[in-house]
Amino acid sequence: MGKYGIFFLGCLIFAGSCQTKKTDMSKPMAPKAKKIRKELPKHDDVRVDDYYWMNDREDPEVIAHLEAENVYYAQMTAHTDAFKHSLFEEMKARIKEDDASVPYKQNGYWYITKYETGKEYPIYSRKKDTLDAEEEILFDCNEMAQGHEFFKLSSFSISPDNTMAAFSVDTVSRRKYTLQIKNLKTGAILADKVDNTAGNAVWADDNKTLFYSKQDDVTLRSDKIFRHTLGQLTDDVLVFHETDETFGTGVYKSKSKKYIIIVSYSTLTTEYQILRANDPEGAFKVFHPRTRGLEYSISHYGQDFYVLTNKDGATNFKLMKVSEENTHADHWQEFIPHREDVLLEGIDIFKNFYVLSERKNGLNELKIVRWDGSDSYYLPFNSETYTANTSTNPDFDTPILRYTYNSLTTPSSVIDYNMETKEWEVKKEQEVLGGVFDKANYREKRIWATARDGVKVPMSLAYHKDTELNATTPILQYGYGSYGLTLDPYFSTVRLSLLDRGFVYAIAHVRGSEYMGRTWYENGKLLHKRNTFTDFIDCSKHLIAKNYTSPEHLYAMGGSAGGLLMGAIINMAPELYHGIVAAVPFVDVVTTMLDESIPLTTGEYDEWGNPGEREYYDYIKSYSPYDNVVAGPYPNMLVTTGLHDSQVQYFEPAKWVAKLRELKTDDNLLLMDVNMEAGHGGASGRFEALKETAREYAFLLDLESKAQ
Repeated sequence: MGKYGIFFLGCLIFAGSCQTKKTDMSKPMAPKAKKIRKELPKHDDVRVDDYYWMNDREDPEVIAHLEAENVYYAQMTAHTDAFKHSLFEEMKARIKEDDASVPYKQNGYWYITKYETGKEYPIYSRKKDTLDAEEEILFDCNEMAQGHEFFKLSSFSISPDNTMAAFSVDTVSRRKYTLQIKNLKTGAILADKVDNTAGNAVWADDNKTLFYSKQDDVTLRSDKIFRHTLGQLTDDVLVFHETDETFGTGVYKSKSKKYIIIVSYSTLTTEYQILRANDPEGAFKVFHPRTRGLEYSISHYGQDFYVLTNKDGATNFKLMKVSEENTHADHWQEFIPHREDVLLEGIDIFKNFYVLSERKNGLNELKIVRWDGSDSYYLPFNSETYTANTSTNPDFDTPILRYTYNSLTTPSSVIDYNMETKEWEVKKEQEVLGGVFDKANYREKRIWATARDGVKVPMSLAYHKDTELNATTPILQYGYGSYGLTLDPYFSTVRLSLLDRGFVYAIAHVRGSEYMGRTWYENGKLLHKRNTFTDFIDCSKHLIAKNYTSPEHLYAMGGSAGGLLMGAIINMAPELYHGIVAAVPFVDVVTTMLDESIPLTTGEYDEWGNPGEREYYDYIKSYSPYDNVVAGPYPNMLVTTGLHDSQVQYFEPAKWVAKLRELKTDDNLLLMDVNMEAGHGGASGRFEALKETAREYAFLLDLESKAQ
């Protein structure tokens, strides 16, 4: 991929940090942040944070520093501007601009999401009874986004009589959604309006009562559930307040439509409350009281609930059944037992069938079972590495299961499978425009690295068939590895811009995800968190040892908690990587986890540990990227962040970059690109988001062109 042949203005030699022995006036000067000593004492230990002052978003000096970083980034990458634009146009050309989703039917209407040529945002519409009916536009997000730098329609919920839509909008990128109601008969937006919600709402059966969740103004923790009656502009009724700061809460409706359900959740514990949807002013009943370490989720069918749970040591979860009349765990009966080698991830319920989503040896499996027990079978997936998930299945009384399938080299397909006849129909296959895409031109495989403790760690690889795997092959190794979130191997049209230029794309399925089951997650968090980092490093060493690449051509990328992974690996093994992209990186772990005013902090003690306790303080400090920056060489780096990020505050990467500039001893690139308008998810428009990816890829490709 370093041999892509796009011209560069090669006269500009990249500058590293501004701490060079001699000043070269031809090089742009990197911003040098001022230092104000801030002592942070805890547990008879004192950490010194010279850049703590950057925490104030309202400080003009902070804004000036971030803008200076953007100017420096622009100067240092100016010679790639034409290439960035070329990459963007290339990526954009692969996208079918006038695209539409496969319609799904719910309560008598077919719902469709579509995009129009040249427009950034989706249009949501529906058709009554048949797809030949007249189209009714519900929300044109392109019109709604006018005048806003950022726009996101979080969700919308249709009333049971199909006449009203509750919808939520964020125009700041802080996950603070304004809830409003649209009359679908007249098109009018009602006066009902609620600020600072979590973005979702559900209707009771009376078509006039809504339940929604609100957030704490400071921490953004979703902590309250309210009941709203149409036309009542004030004094919504608080029906539940989650006072435990380690929990969040939300509300939804069961697929059977019989229950309104409140969920309280933390990393290790869940609790549900249920209320019949035809009794909106009734009292919610606790399904089963929260018990630390007990996780469960519920699905309603007939007169029973089906409970997916880790009860009684079911590490990989099992399915239990209980009557809706008495839901306490004392009455739960085993329906599907726990299995050591299969992670039970979910259940989809239909009138005559249920579908189990399972994971075995890292791979997705979908099992279809008749309720009467007369038939059960797995859908056949024969690829070595792939992703298959159930899709949108709101209809209860249907034999059709909709699922999606794709892999690193196979475009995504939406498939309708008839569980009665066992026939299937591909409703849509992702189109790849902008040239002739042929799956046969690409290769994918799964390989296994041996971690330092002897554990086998899988990696999913994709590359062009003409790419030779040797010491000069560029590889982009991607990782995340937190919260039990599993990054399955999925298809990406933008990634073709790397593969077609000779890069190998490798996902390291490190511990901290649930790729190999629940224990894979348990062994990558809390006091085992370092396994995530060493797994990634050992995967890198495996790629080098097996002559897939070399340190001069190995690159790494991760975002958010994956950005923490990037920060850890460059402290632990900087010599393995030629370049790093750390997107919205969570890098100041000790300080953040000690600050309960920061969004997400208290709810994540079960993920990282509470540094208020000495054992966790010492362990987190041992890997926290910001606390472990030392004088020494670091790889070339691009760091991205958003000023309004509500999940990883902008000041974490800003402080980290400042400290790296101060201490690193090499002349390698250290760049920070700050989106002054967006938050954690980056730009909101589909094309603006492509520009961000093009910037990241241009950084990597430019580095590789100089490494050849």
